[in-house]
Amino acid sequence: MPTYRYEVQKESGDMLVGQLAAETATAAATLLQDKGGRVVRLVPLQDVSNSAMKKIWAFLNTGNGPTNKDVLDFTTQLAVMVRAGISLRAAVAGIAENVENKKFQEILMTIQEDLEAGCTFSDAIGKYPKLFSPLYINMVKASELSGSFGHMLDRIAKIIASQIETKKQIVGASLYPVVIGALAMAVTIFLLTFVLPRFAGVFAGKEDILPWPTMFLMGLSAWMVHFWWTVPIATGVLSVLLIFWSKTERGGLVVDKLKITVPVLKLMMRALYINRSLQTLGELINAGVPMLSALEVTGNVSGNKHYKKLWSDTSEGVSGGDKINSVIENTKLLPKPVVQMIAAGEESGRLGDVLEEISEYYDRVLKDAIKTFTSLLEPIMIVCMGCIVGFIAMAIILPIFKMSAVVSG
Repeated sequence: MPTYRYEVQKESGDMLVGQLAAETATAAATLLQDKGGRVVRLVPLQDVSNSAMKKIWAFLNTGNGPTNKDVLDFTTQLAVMVRAGISLRAAVAGIAENVENKKFQEILMTIQEDLEAGCTFSDAIGKYPKLFSPLYINMVKASELSGSFGHMLDRIAKIIASQIETKKQIVGASLYPVVIGALAMAVTIFLLTFVLPRFAGVFAGKEDILPWPTMFLMGLSAWMVHFWWTVPIATGVLSVLLIFWSKTERGGLVVDKLKITVPVLKLMMRALYINRSLQTLGELINAGVPMLSALEVTGNVSGNKHYKKLWSDTSEGVSGGDKINSVIENTKLLPKPVVQMIAAGEESGRLGDVLEEISEYYDRVLKDAIKTFTSLLEPIMIVCMGCIVGFIAMAIILPIFKMSAVVSG
């Protein structure tokens, strides 16, 4: 069990310094808070027994940047420690001491230094926009003005946890077709480079009676045997070109359009973008963020250029005096019932709550869409793989039957 060094200020003003054993820093802070007084500093003492292992792990982990899981753990611990009465600077310092990711530890130490220099927490984390999202920064900024910092951190932690879970589900749904596709490619390459060349001698000199599938595959097989090295090179070059093209404005628009129009994929991706957009907008409105800023952040975190343009146009309309529902009423990116519920939320003055309710519904829709996507993709991939293998098998068997018929005749 780790040991923590603490400094507690009693109600009388006296400082109490000591050591405390606890499972985690949050558990230690809770214990000290229960005893009375304000926790000023709480840092873990270096454990000699595992210091070598920690140094090795830190060395191996130096090249890895912080992940969303690191941000989630940090936010959760920070929320507990702030509610326990620990000062923000001490809480960040205490968490940084126990972070295993070296780069994230350095970032937290820099944030602590900024706090000590007088920066607000939102300004300190705003220097790392790739790590702390615009939603995170704006919700923190709103909580600093309203005085609900600890509660807001809890809400942010729940949002990050939901995003991580959604990402896992989407990656899991995409894993199956990737595995099946790789298996189909491996089987095809094996048949073309190992099985078909064995029949080359059998079919030699009989090209005039071979059907076109056999001729095509025999030519492809000969090319694969002698020029196989062109396949990985061409695949690599094509992948790089596609990646660079998708990063351009025109390419990004095409790719994002395909995500929301391809029949099997669009149900899942639309649910994802609607859930993410409305959850962000609802959380920011309830946090007290100005509407124009909330709409701008919503567009930036939506994840799709077409949805980003939708919220950008909405922001322009609202700045001109229009209501949100009047701007989005003709869009094809949001279902009509969603637009109607947004209009009802604006009329009742409960827009933030309505948006959160809609986002919760689309969170369930997204989970169902992921299951549907996986269940539909499984038979499609199996059929495609069967067609490829069946075509190759037919190309081998047909000439054998044809030659047998010529011999018997």
